[in-house]
Amino acid sequence: MTTRPLPGSGSVVLGRDEDAGICVPDSSVSRRHAVLHLGPPLRIEDLGSSNGTRVRTRHSSAATERLIDVGKGAPARGGAFELSPGDVIYLGAARVILRQKDGERGARKDVIVKDDAMRAVYELAERVSKGPINILLLGETGVGKEVLAESIHRASPRAARPLLRLSCVALSESLLESELFGHERGAFTGAVRAKPGLLETAEGGTVFLDEIGELPPSIQAKLLRVIEERKVMRVGGLTPTKIDVRFISATHRNLEAEVSRGAFRQDLYFRLNGVTLTIPPLRERPGEVAALAQLFAERTAKELFPSEASAAAVPLSPAALAALQRHSWPGNIRELRNVIERAVILANGSPIGPEHLLLSPLADPTRPSHEPTLPVHPSASPASAAASPGANVANVVNVANVANVNAKGVPDGAKGALDGAGVSPTRLRDAMEAHERERIVQALEQCMGNQTRAAALLGISRRTLVERIRVYGLPRPRKA
Repeated sequence: MTTRPLPGSGSVVLGRDEDAGICVPDSSVSRRHAVLHLGPPLRIEDLGSSNGTRVRTRHSSAATERLIDVGKGAPARGGAFELSPGDVIYLGAARVILRQKDGERGARKDVIVKDDAMRAVYELAERVSKGPINILLLGETGVGKEVLAESIHRASPRAARPLLRLSCVALSESLLESELFGHERGAFTGAVRAKPGLLETAEGGTVFLDEIGELPPSIQAKLLRVIEERKVMRVGGLTPTKIDVRFISATHRNLEAEVSRGAFRQDLYFRLNGVTLTIPPLRERPGEVAALAQLFAERTAKELFPSEASAAAVPLSPAALAALQRHSWPGNIRELRNVIERAVILANGSPIGPEHLLLSPLADPTRPSHEPTLPVHPSASPASAAASPGANVANVVNVANVANVNAKGVPDGAKGALDGAGVSPTRLRDAMEAHERERIVQALEQCMGNQTRAAALLGISRRTLVERIRVYGLPRPRKA
């Protein structure tokens, strides 16, 4: 493998030609295959190559990996696809990995460890990160299993190599097999050219398998063989490919119980369970709630108001902090982040008070995080709506993580509802409902109508998703 530094600006041509800015001597690469626009932002543009250009990037909403054909419906700007550090570029069968300089990599700034139990978990994680042993992360949904996996990867000797994140619940069985192991040309209808699997692209690095308990039995058997033999057989292939990866798995399920009832292979469980790290739920880490809330508030304010000097200073009132401490957090850190992001929007630059949190009064500390409370729709009884005008809004927002903000700011409907001196609960509710409906439609499309996977993608139970589909009058997806 050859490492080439990139200049600070301009464009660099990638191709087989010796005069190319970066020469890739591979027969599948065209002489002038693609061009890197160094920006910012960093982008890649295909130059009409014979075998095409593809990018493996992380899908933000699903926390999974996907391959995108540049120039074929991908979110491009001026015909070029925007890249991020860690993305993998495929020029034909050749692979180009974008990495940050060593000085630019550092520990995540959103890792807050104040509780004694969490300190013990992270101390053990740091010790086991130095070796090649596989690691199994256990904990309720939203407790921070992916963050811990990233910390382990960064502390390991593999830190300079890729970290592949893959959600086992976001892809269908057939698609999961092709994405994991790759396929040869003609292996099935639509396989017009060979494609390396994601496990191959993580060579020398770490593979994070989120929700490993949802892995179909047929894929469990193939993954077991990969772990034992350290070889990958592509779909339709005849010769296996050697790989060197470390596996970190995560699940909210009790895998021992799953093994007992025959839903998970015992031999695969033993292979993945080199070391088990159990992350306690947020309700058992009350000392971290205030620090995490302040972190999420500052980060959201910077995204919403990037031009304002005071964006980083978003105070939470003592009453708001007290309300956060009293809440049971069935959705753990993910729920806390959504609550704070929504509160920053509603506060609109003012200090955050308890009236901006819109905490659900229906939260049950004994209810498991993967079964969130069923939202109360505004069409429920007028008496309950009058008694708690903010509860309906809060529950509707929590279902689909509507309050996730980005650099573009508030969703159009919600932004309109915030204009003026105050916030209209009716207008805000309507805006959030429209956004929630759109998120549900997008999740169903992404999961090809599979309601179980769409519910997992949205962070809700399947029962809740079915209820939202009924309330919004959406057509029930039919099984293929």
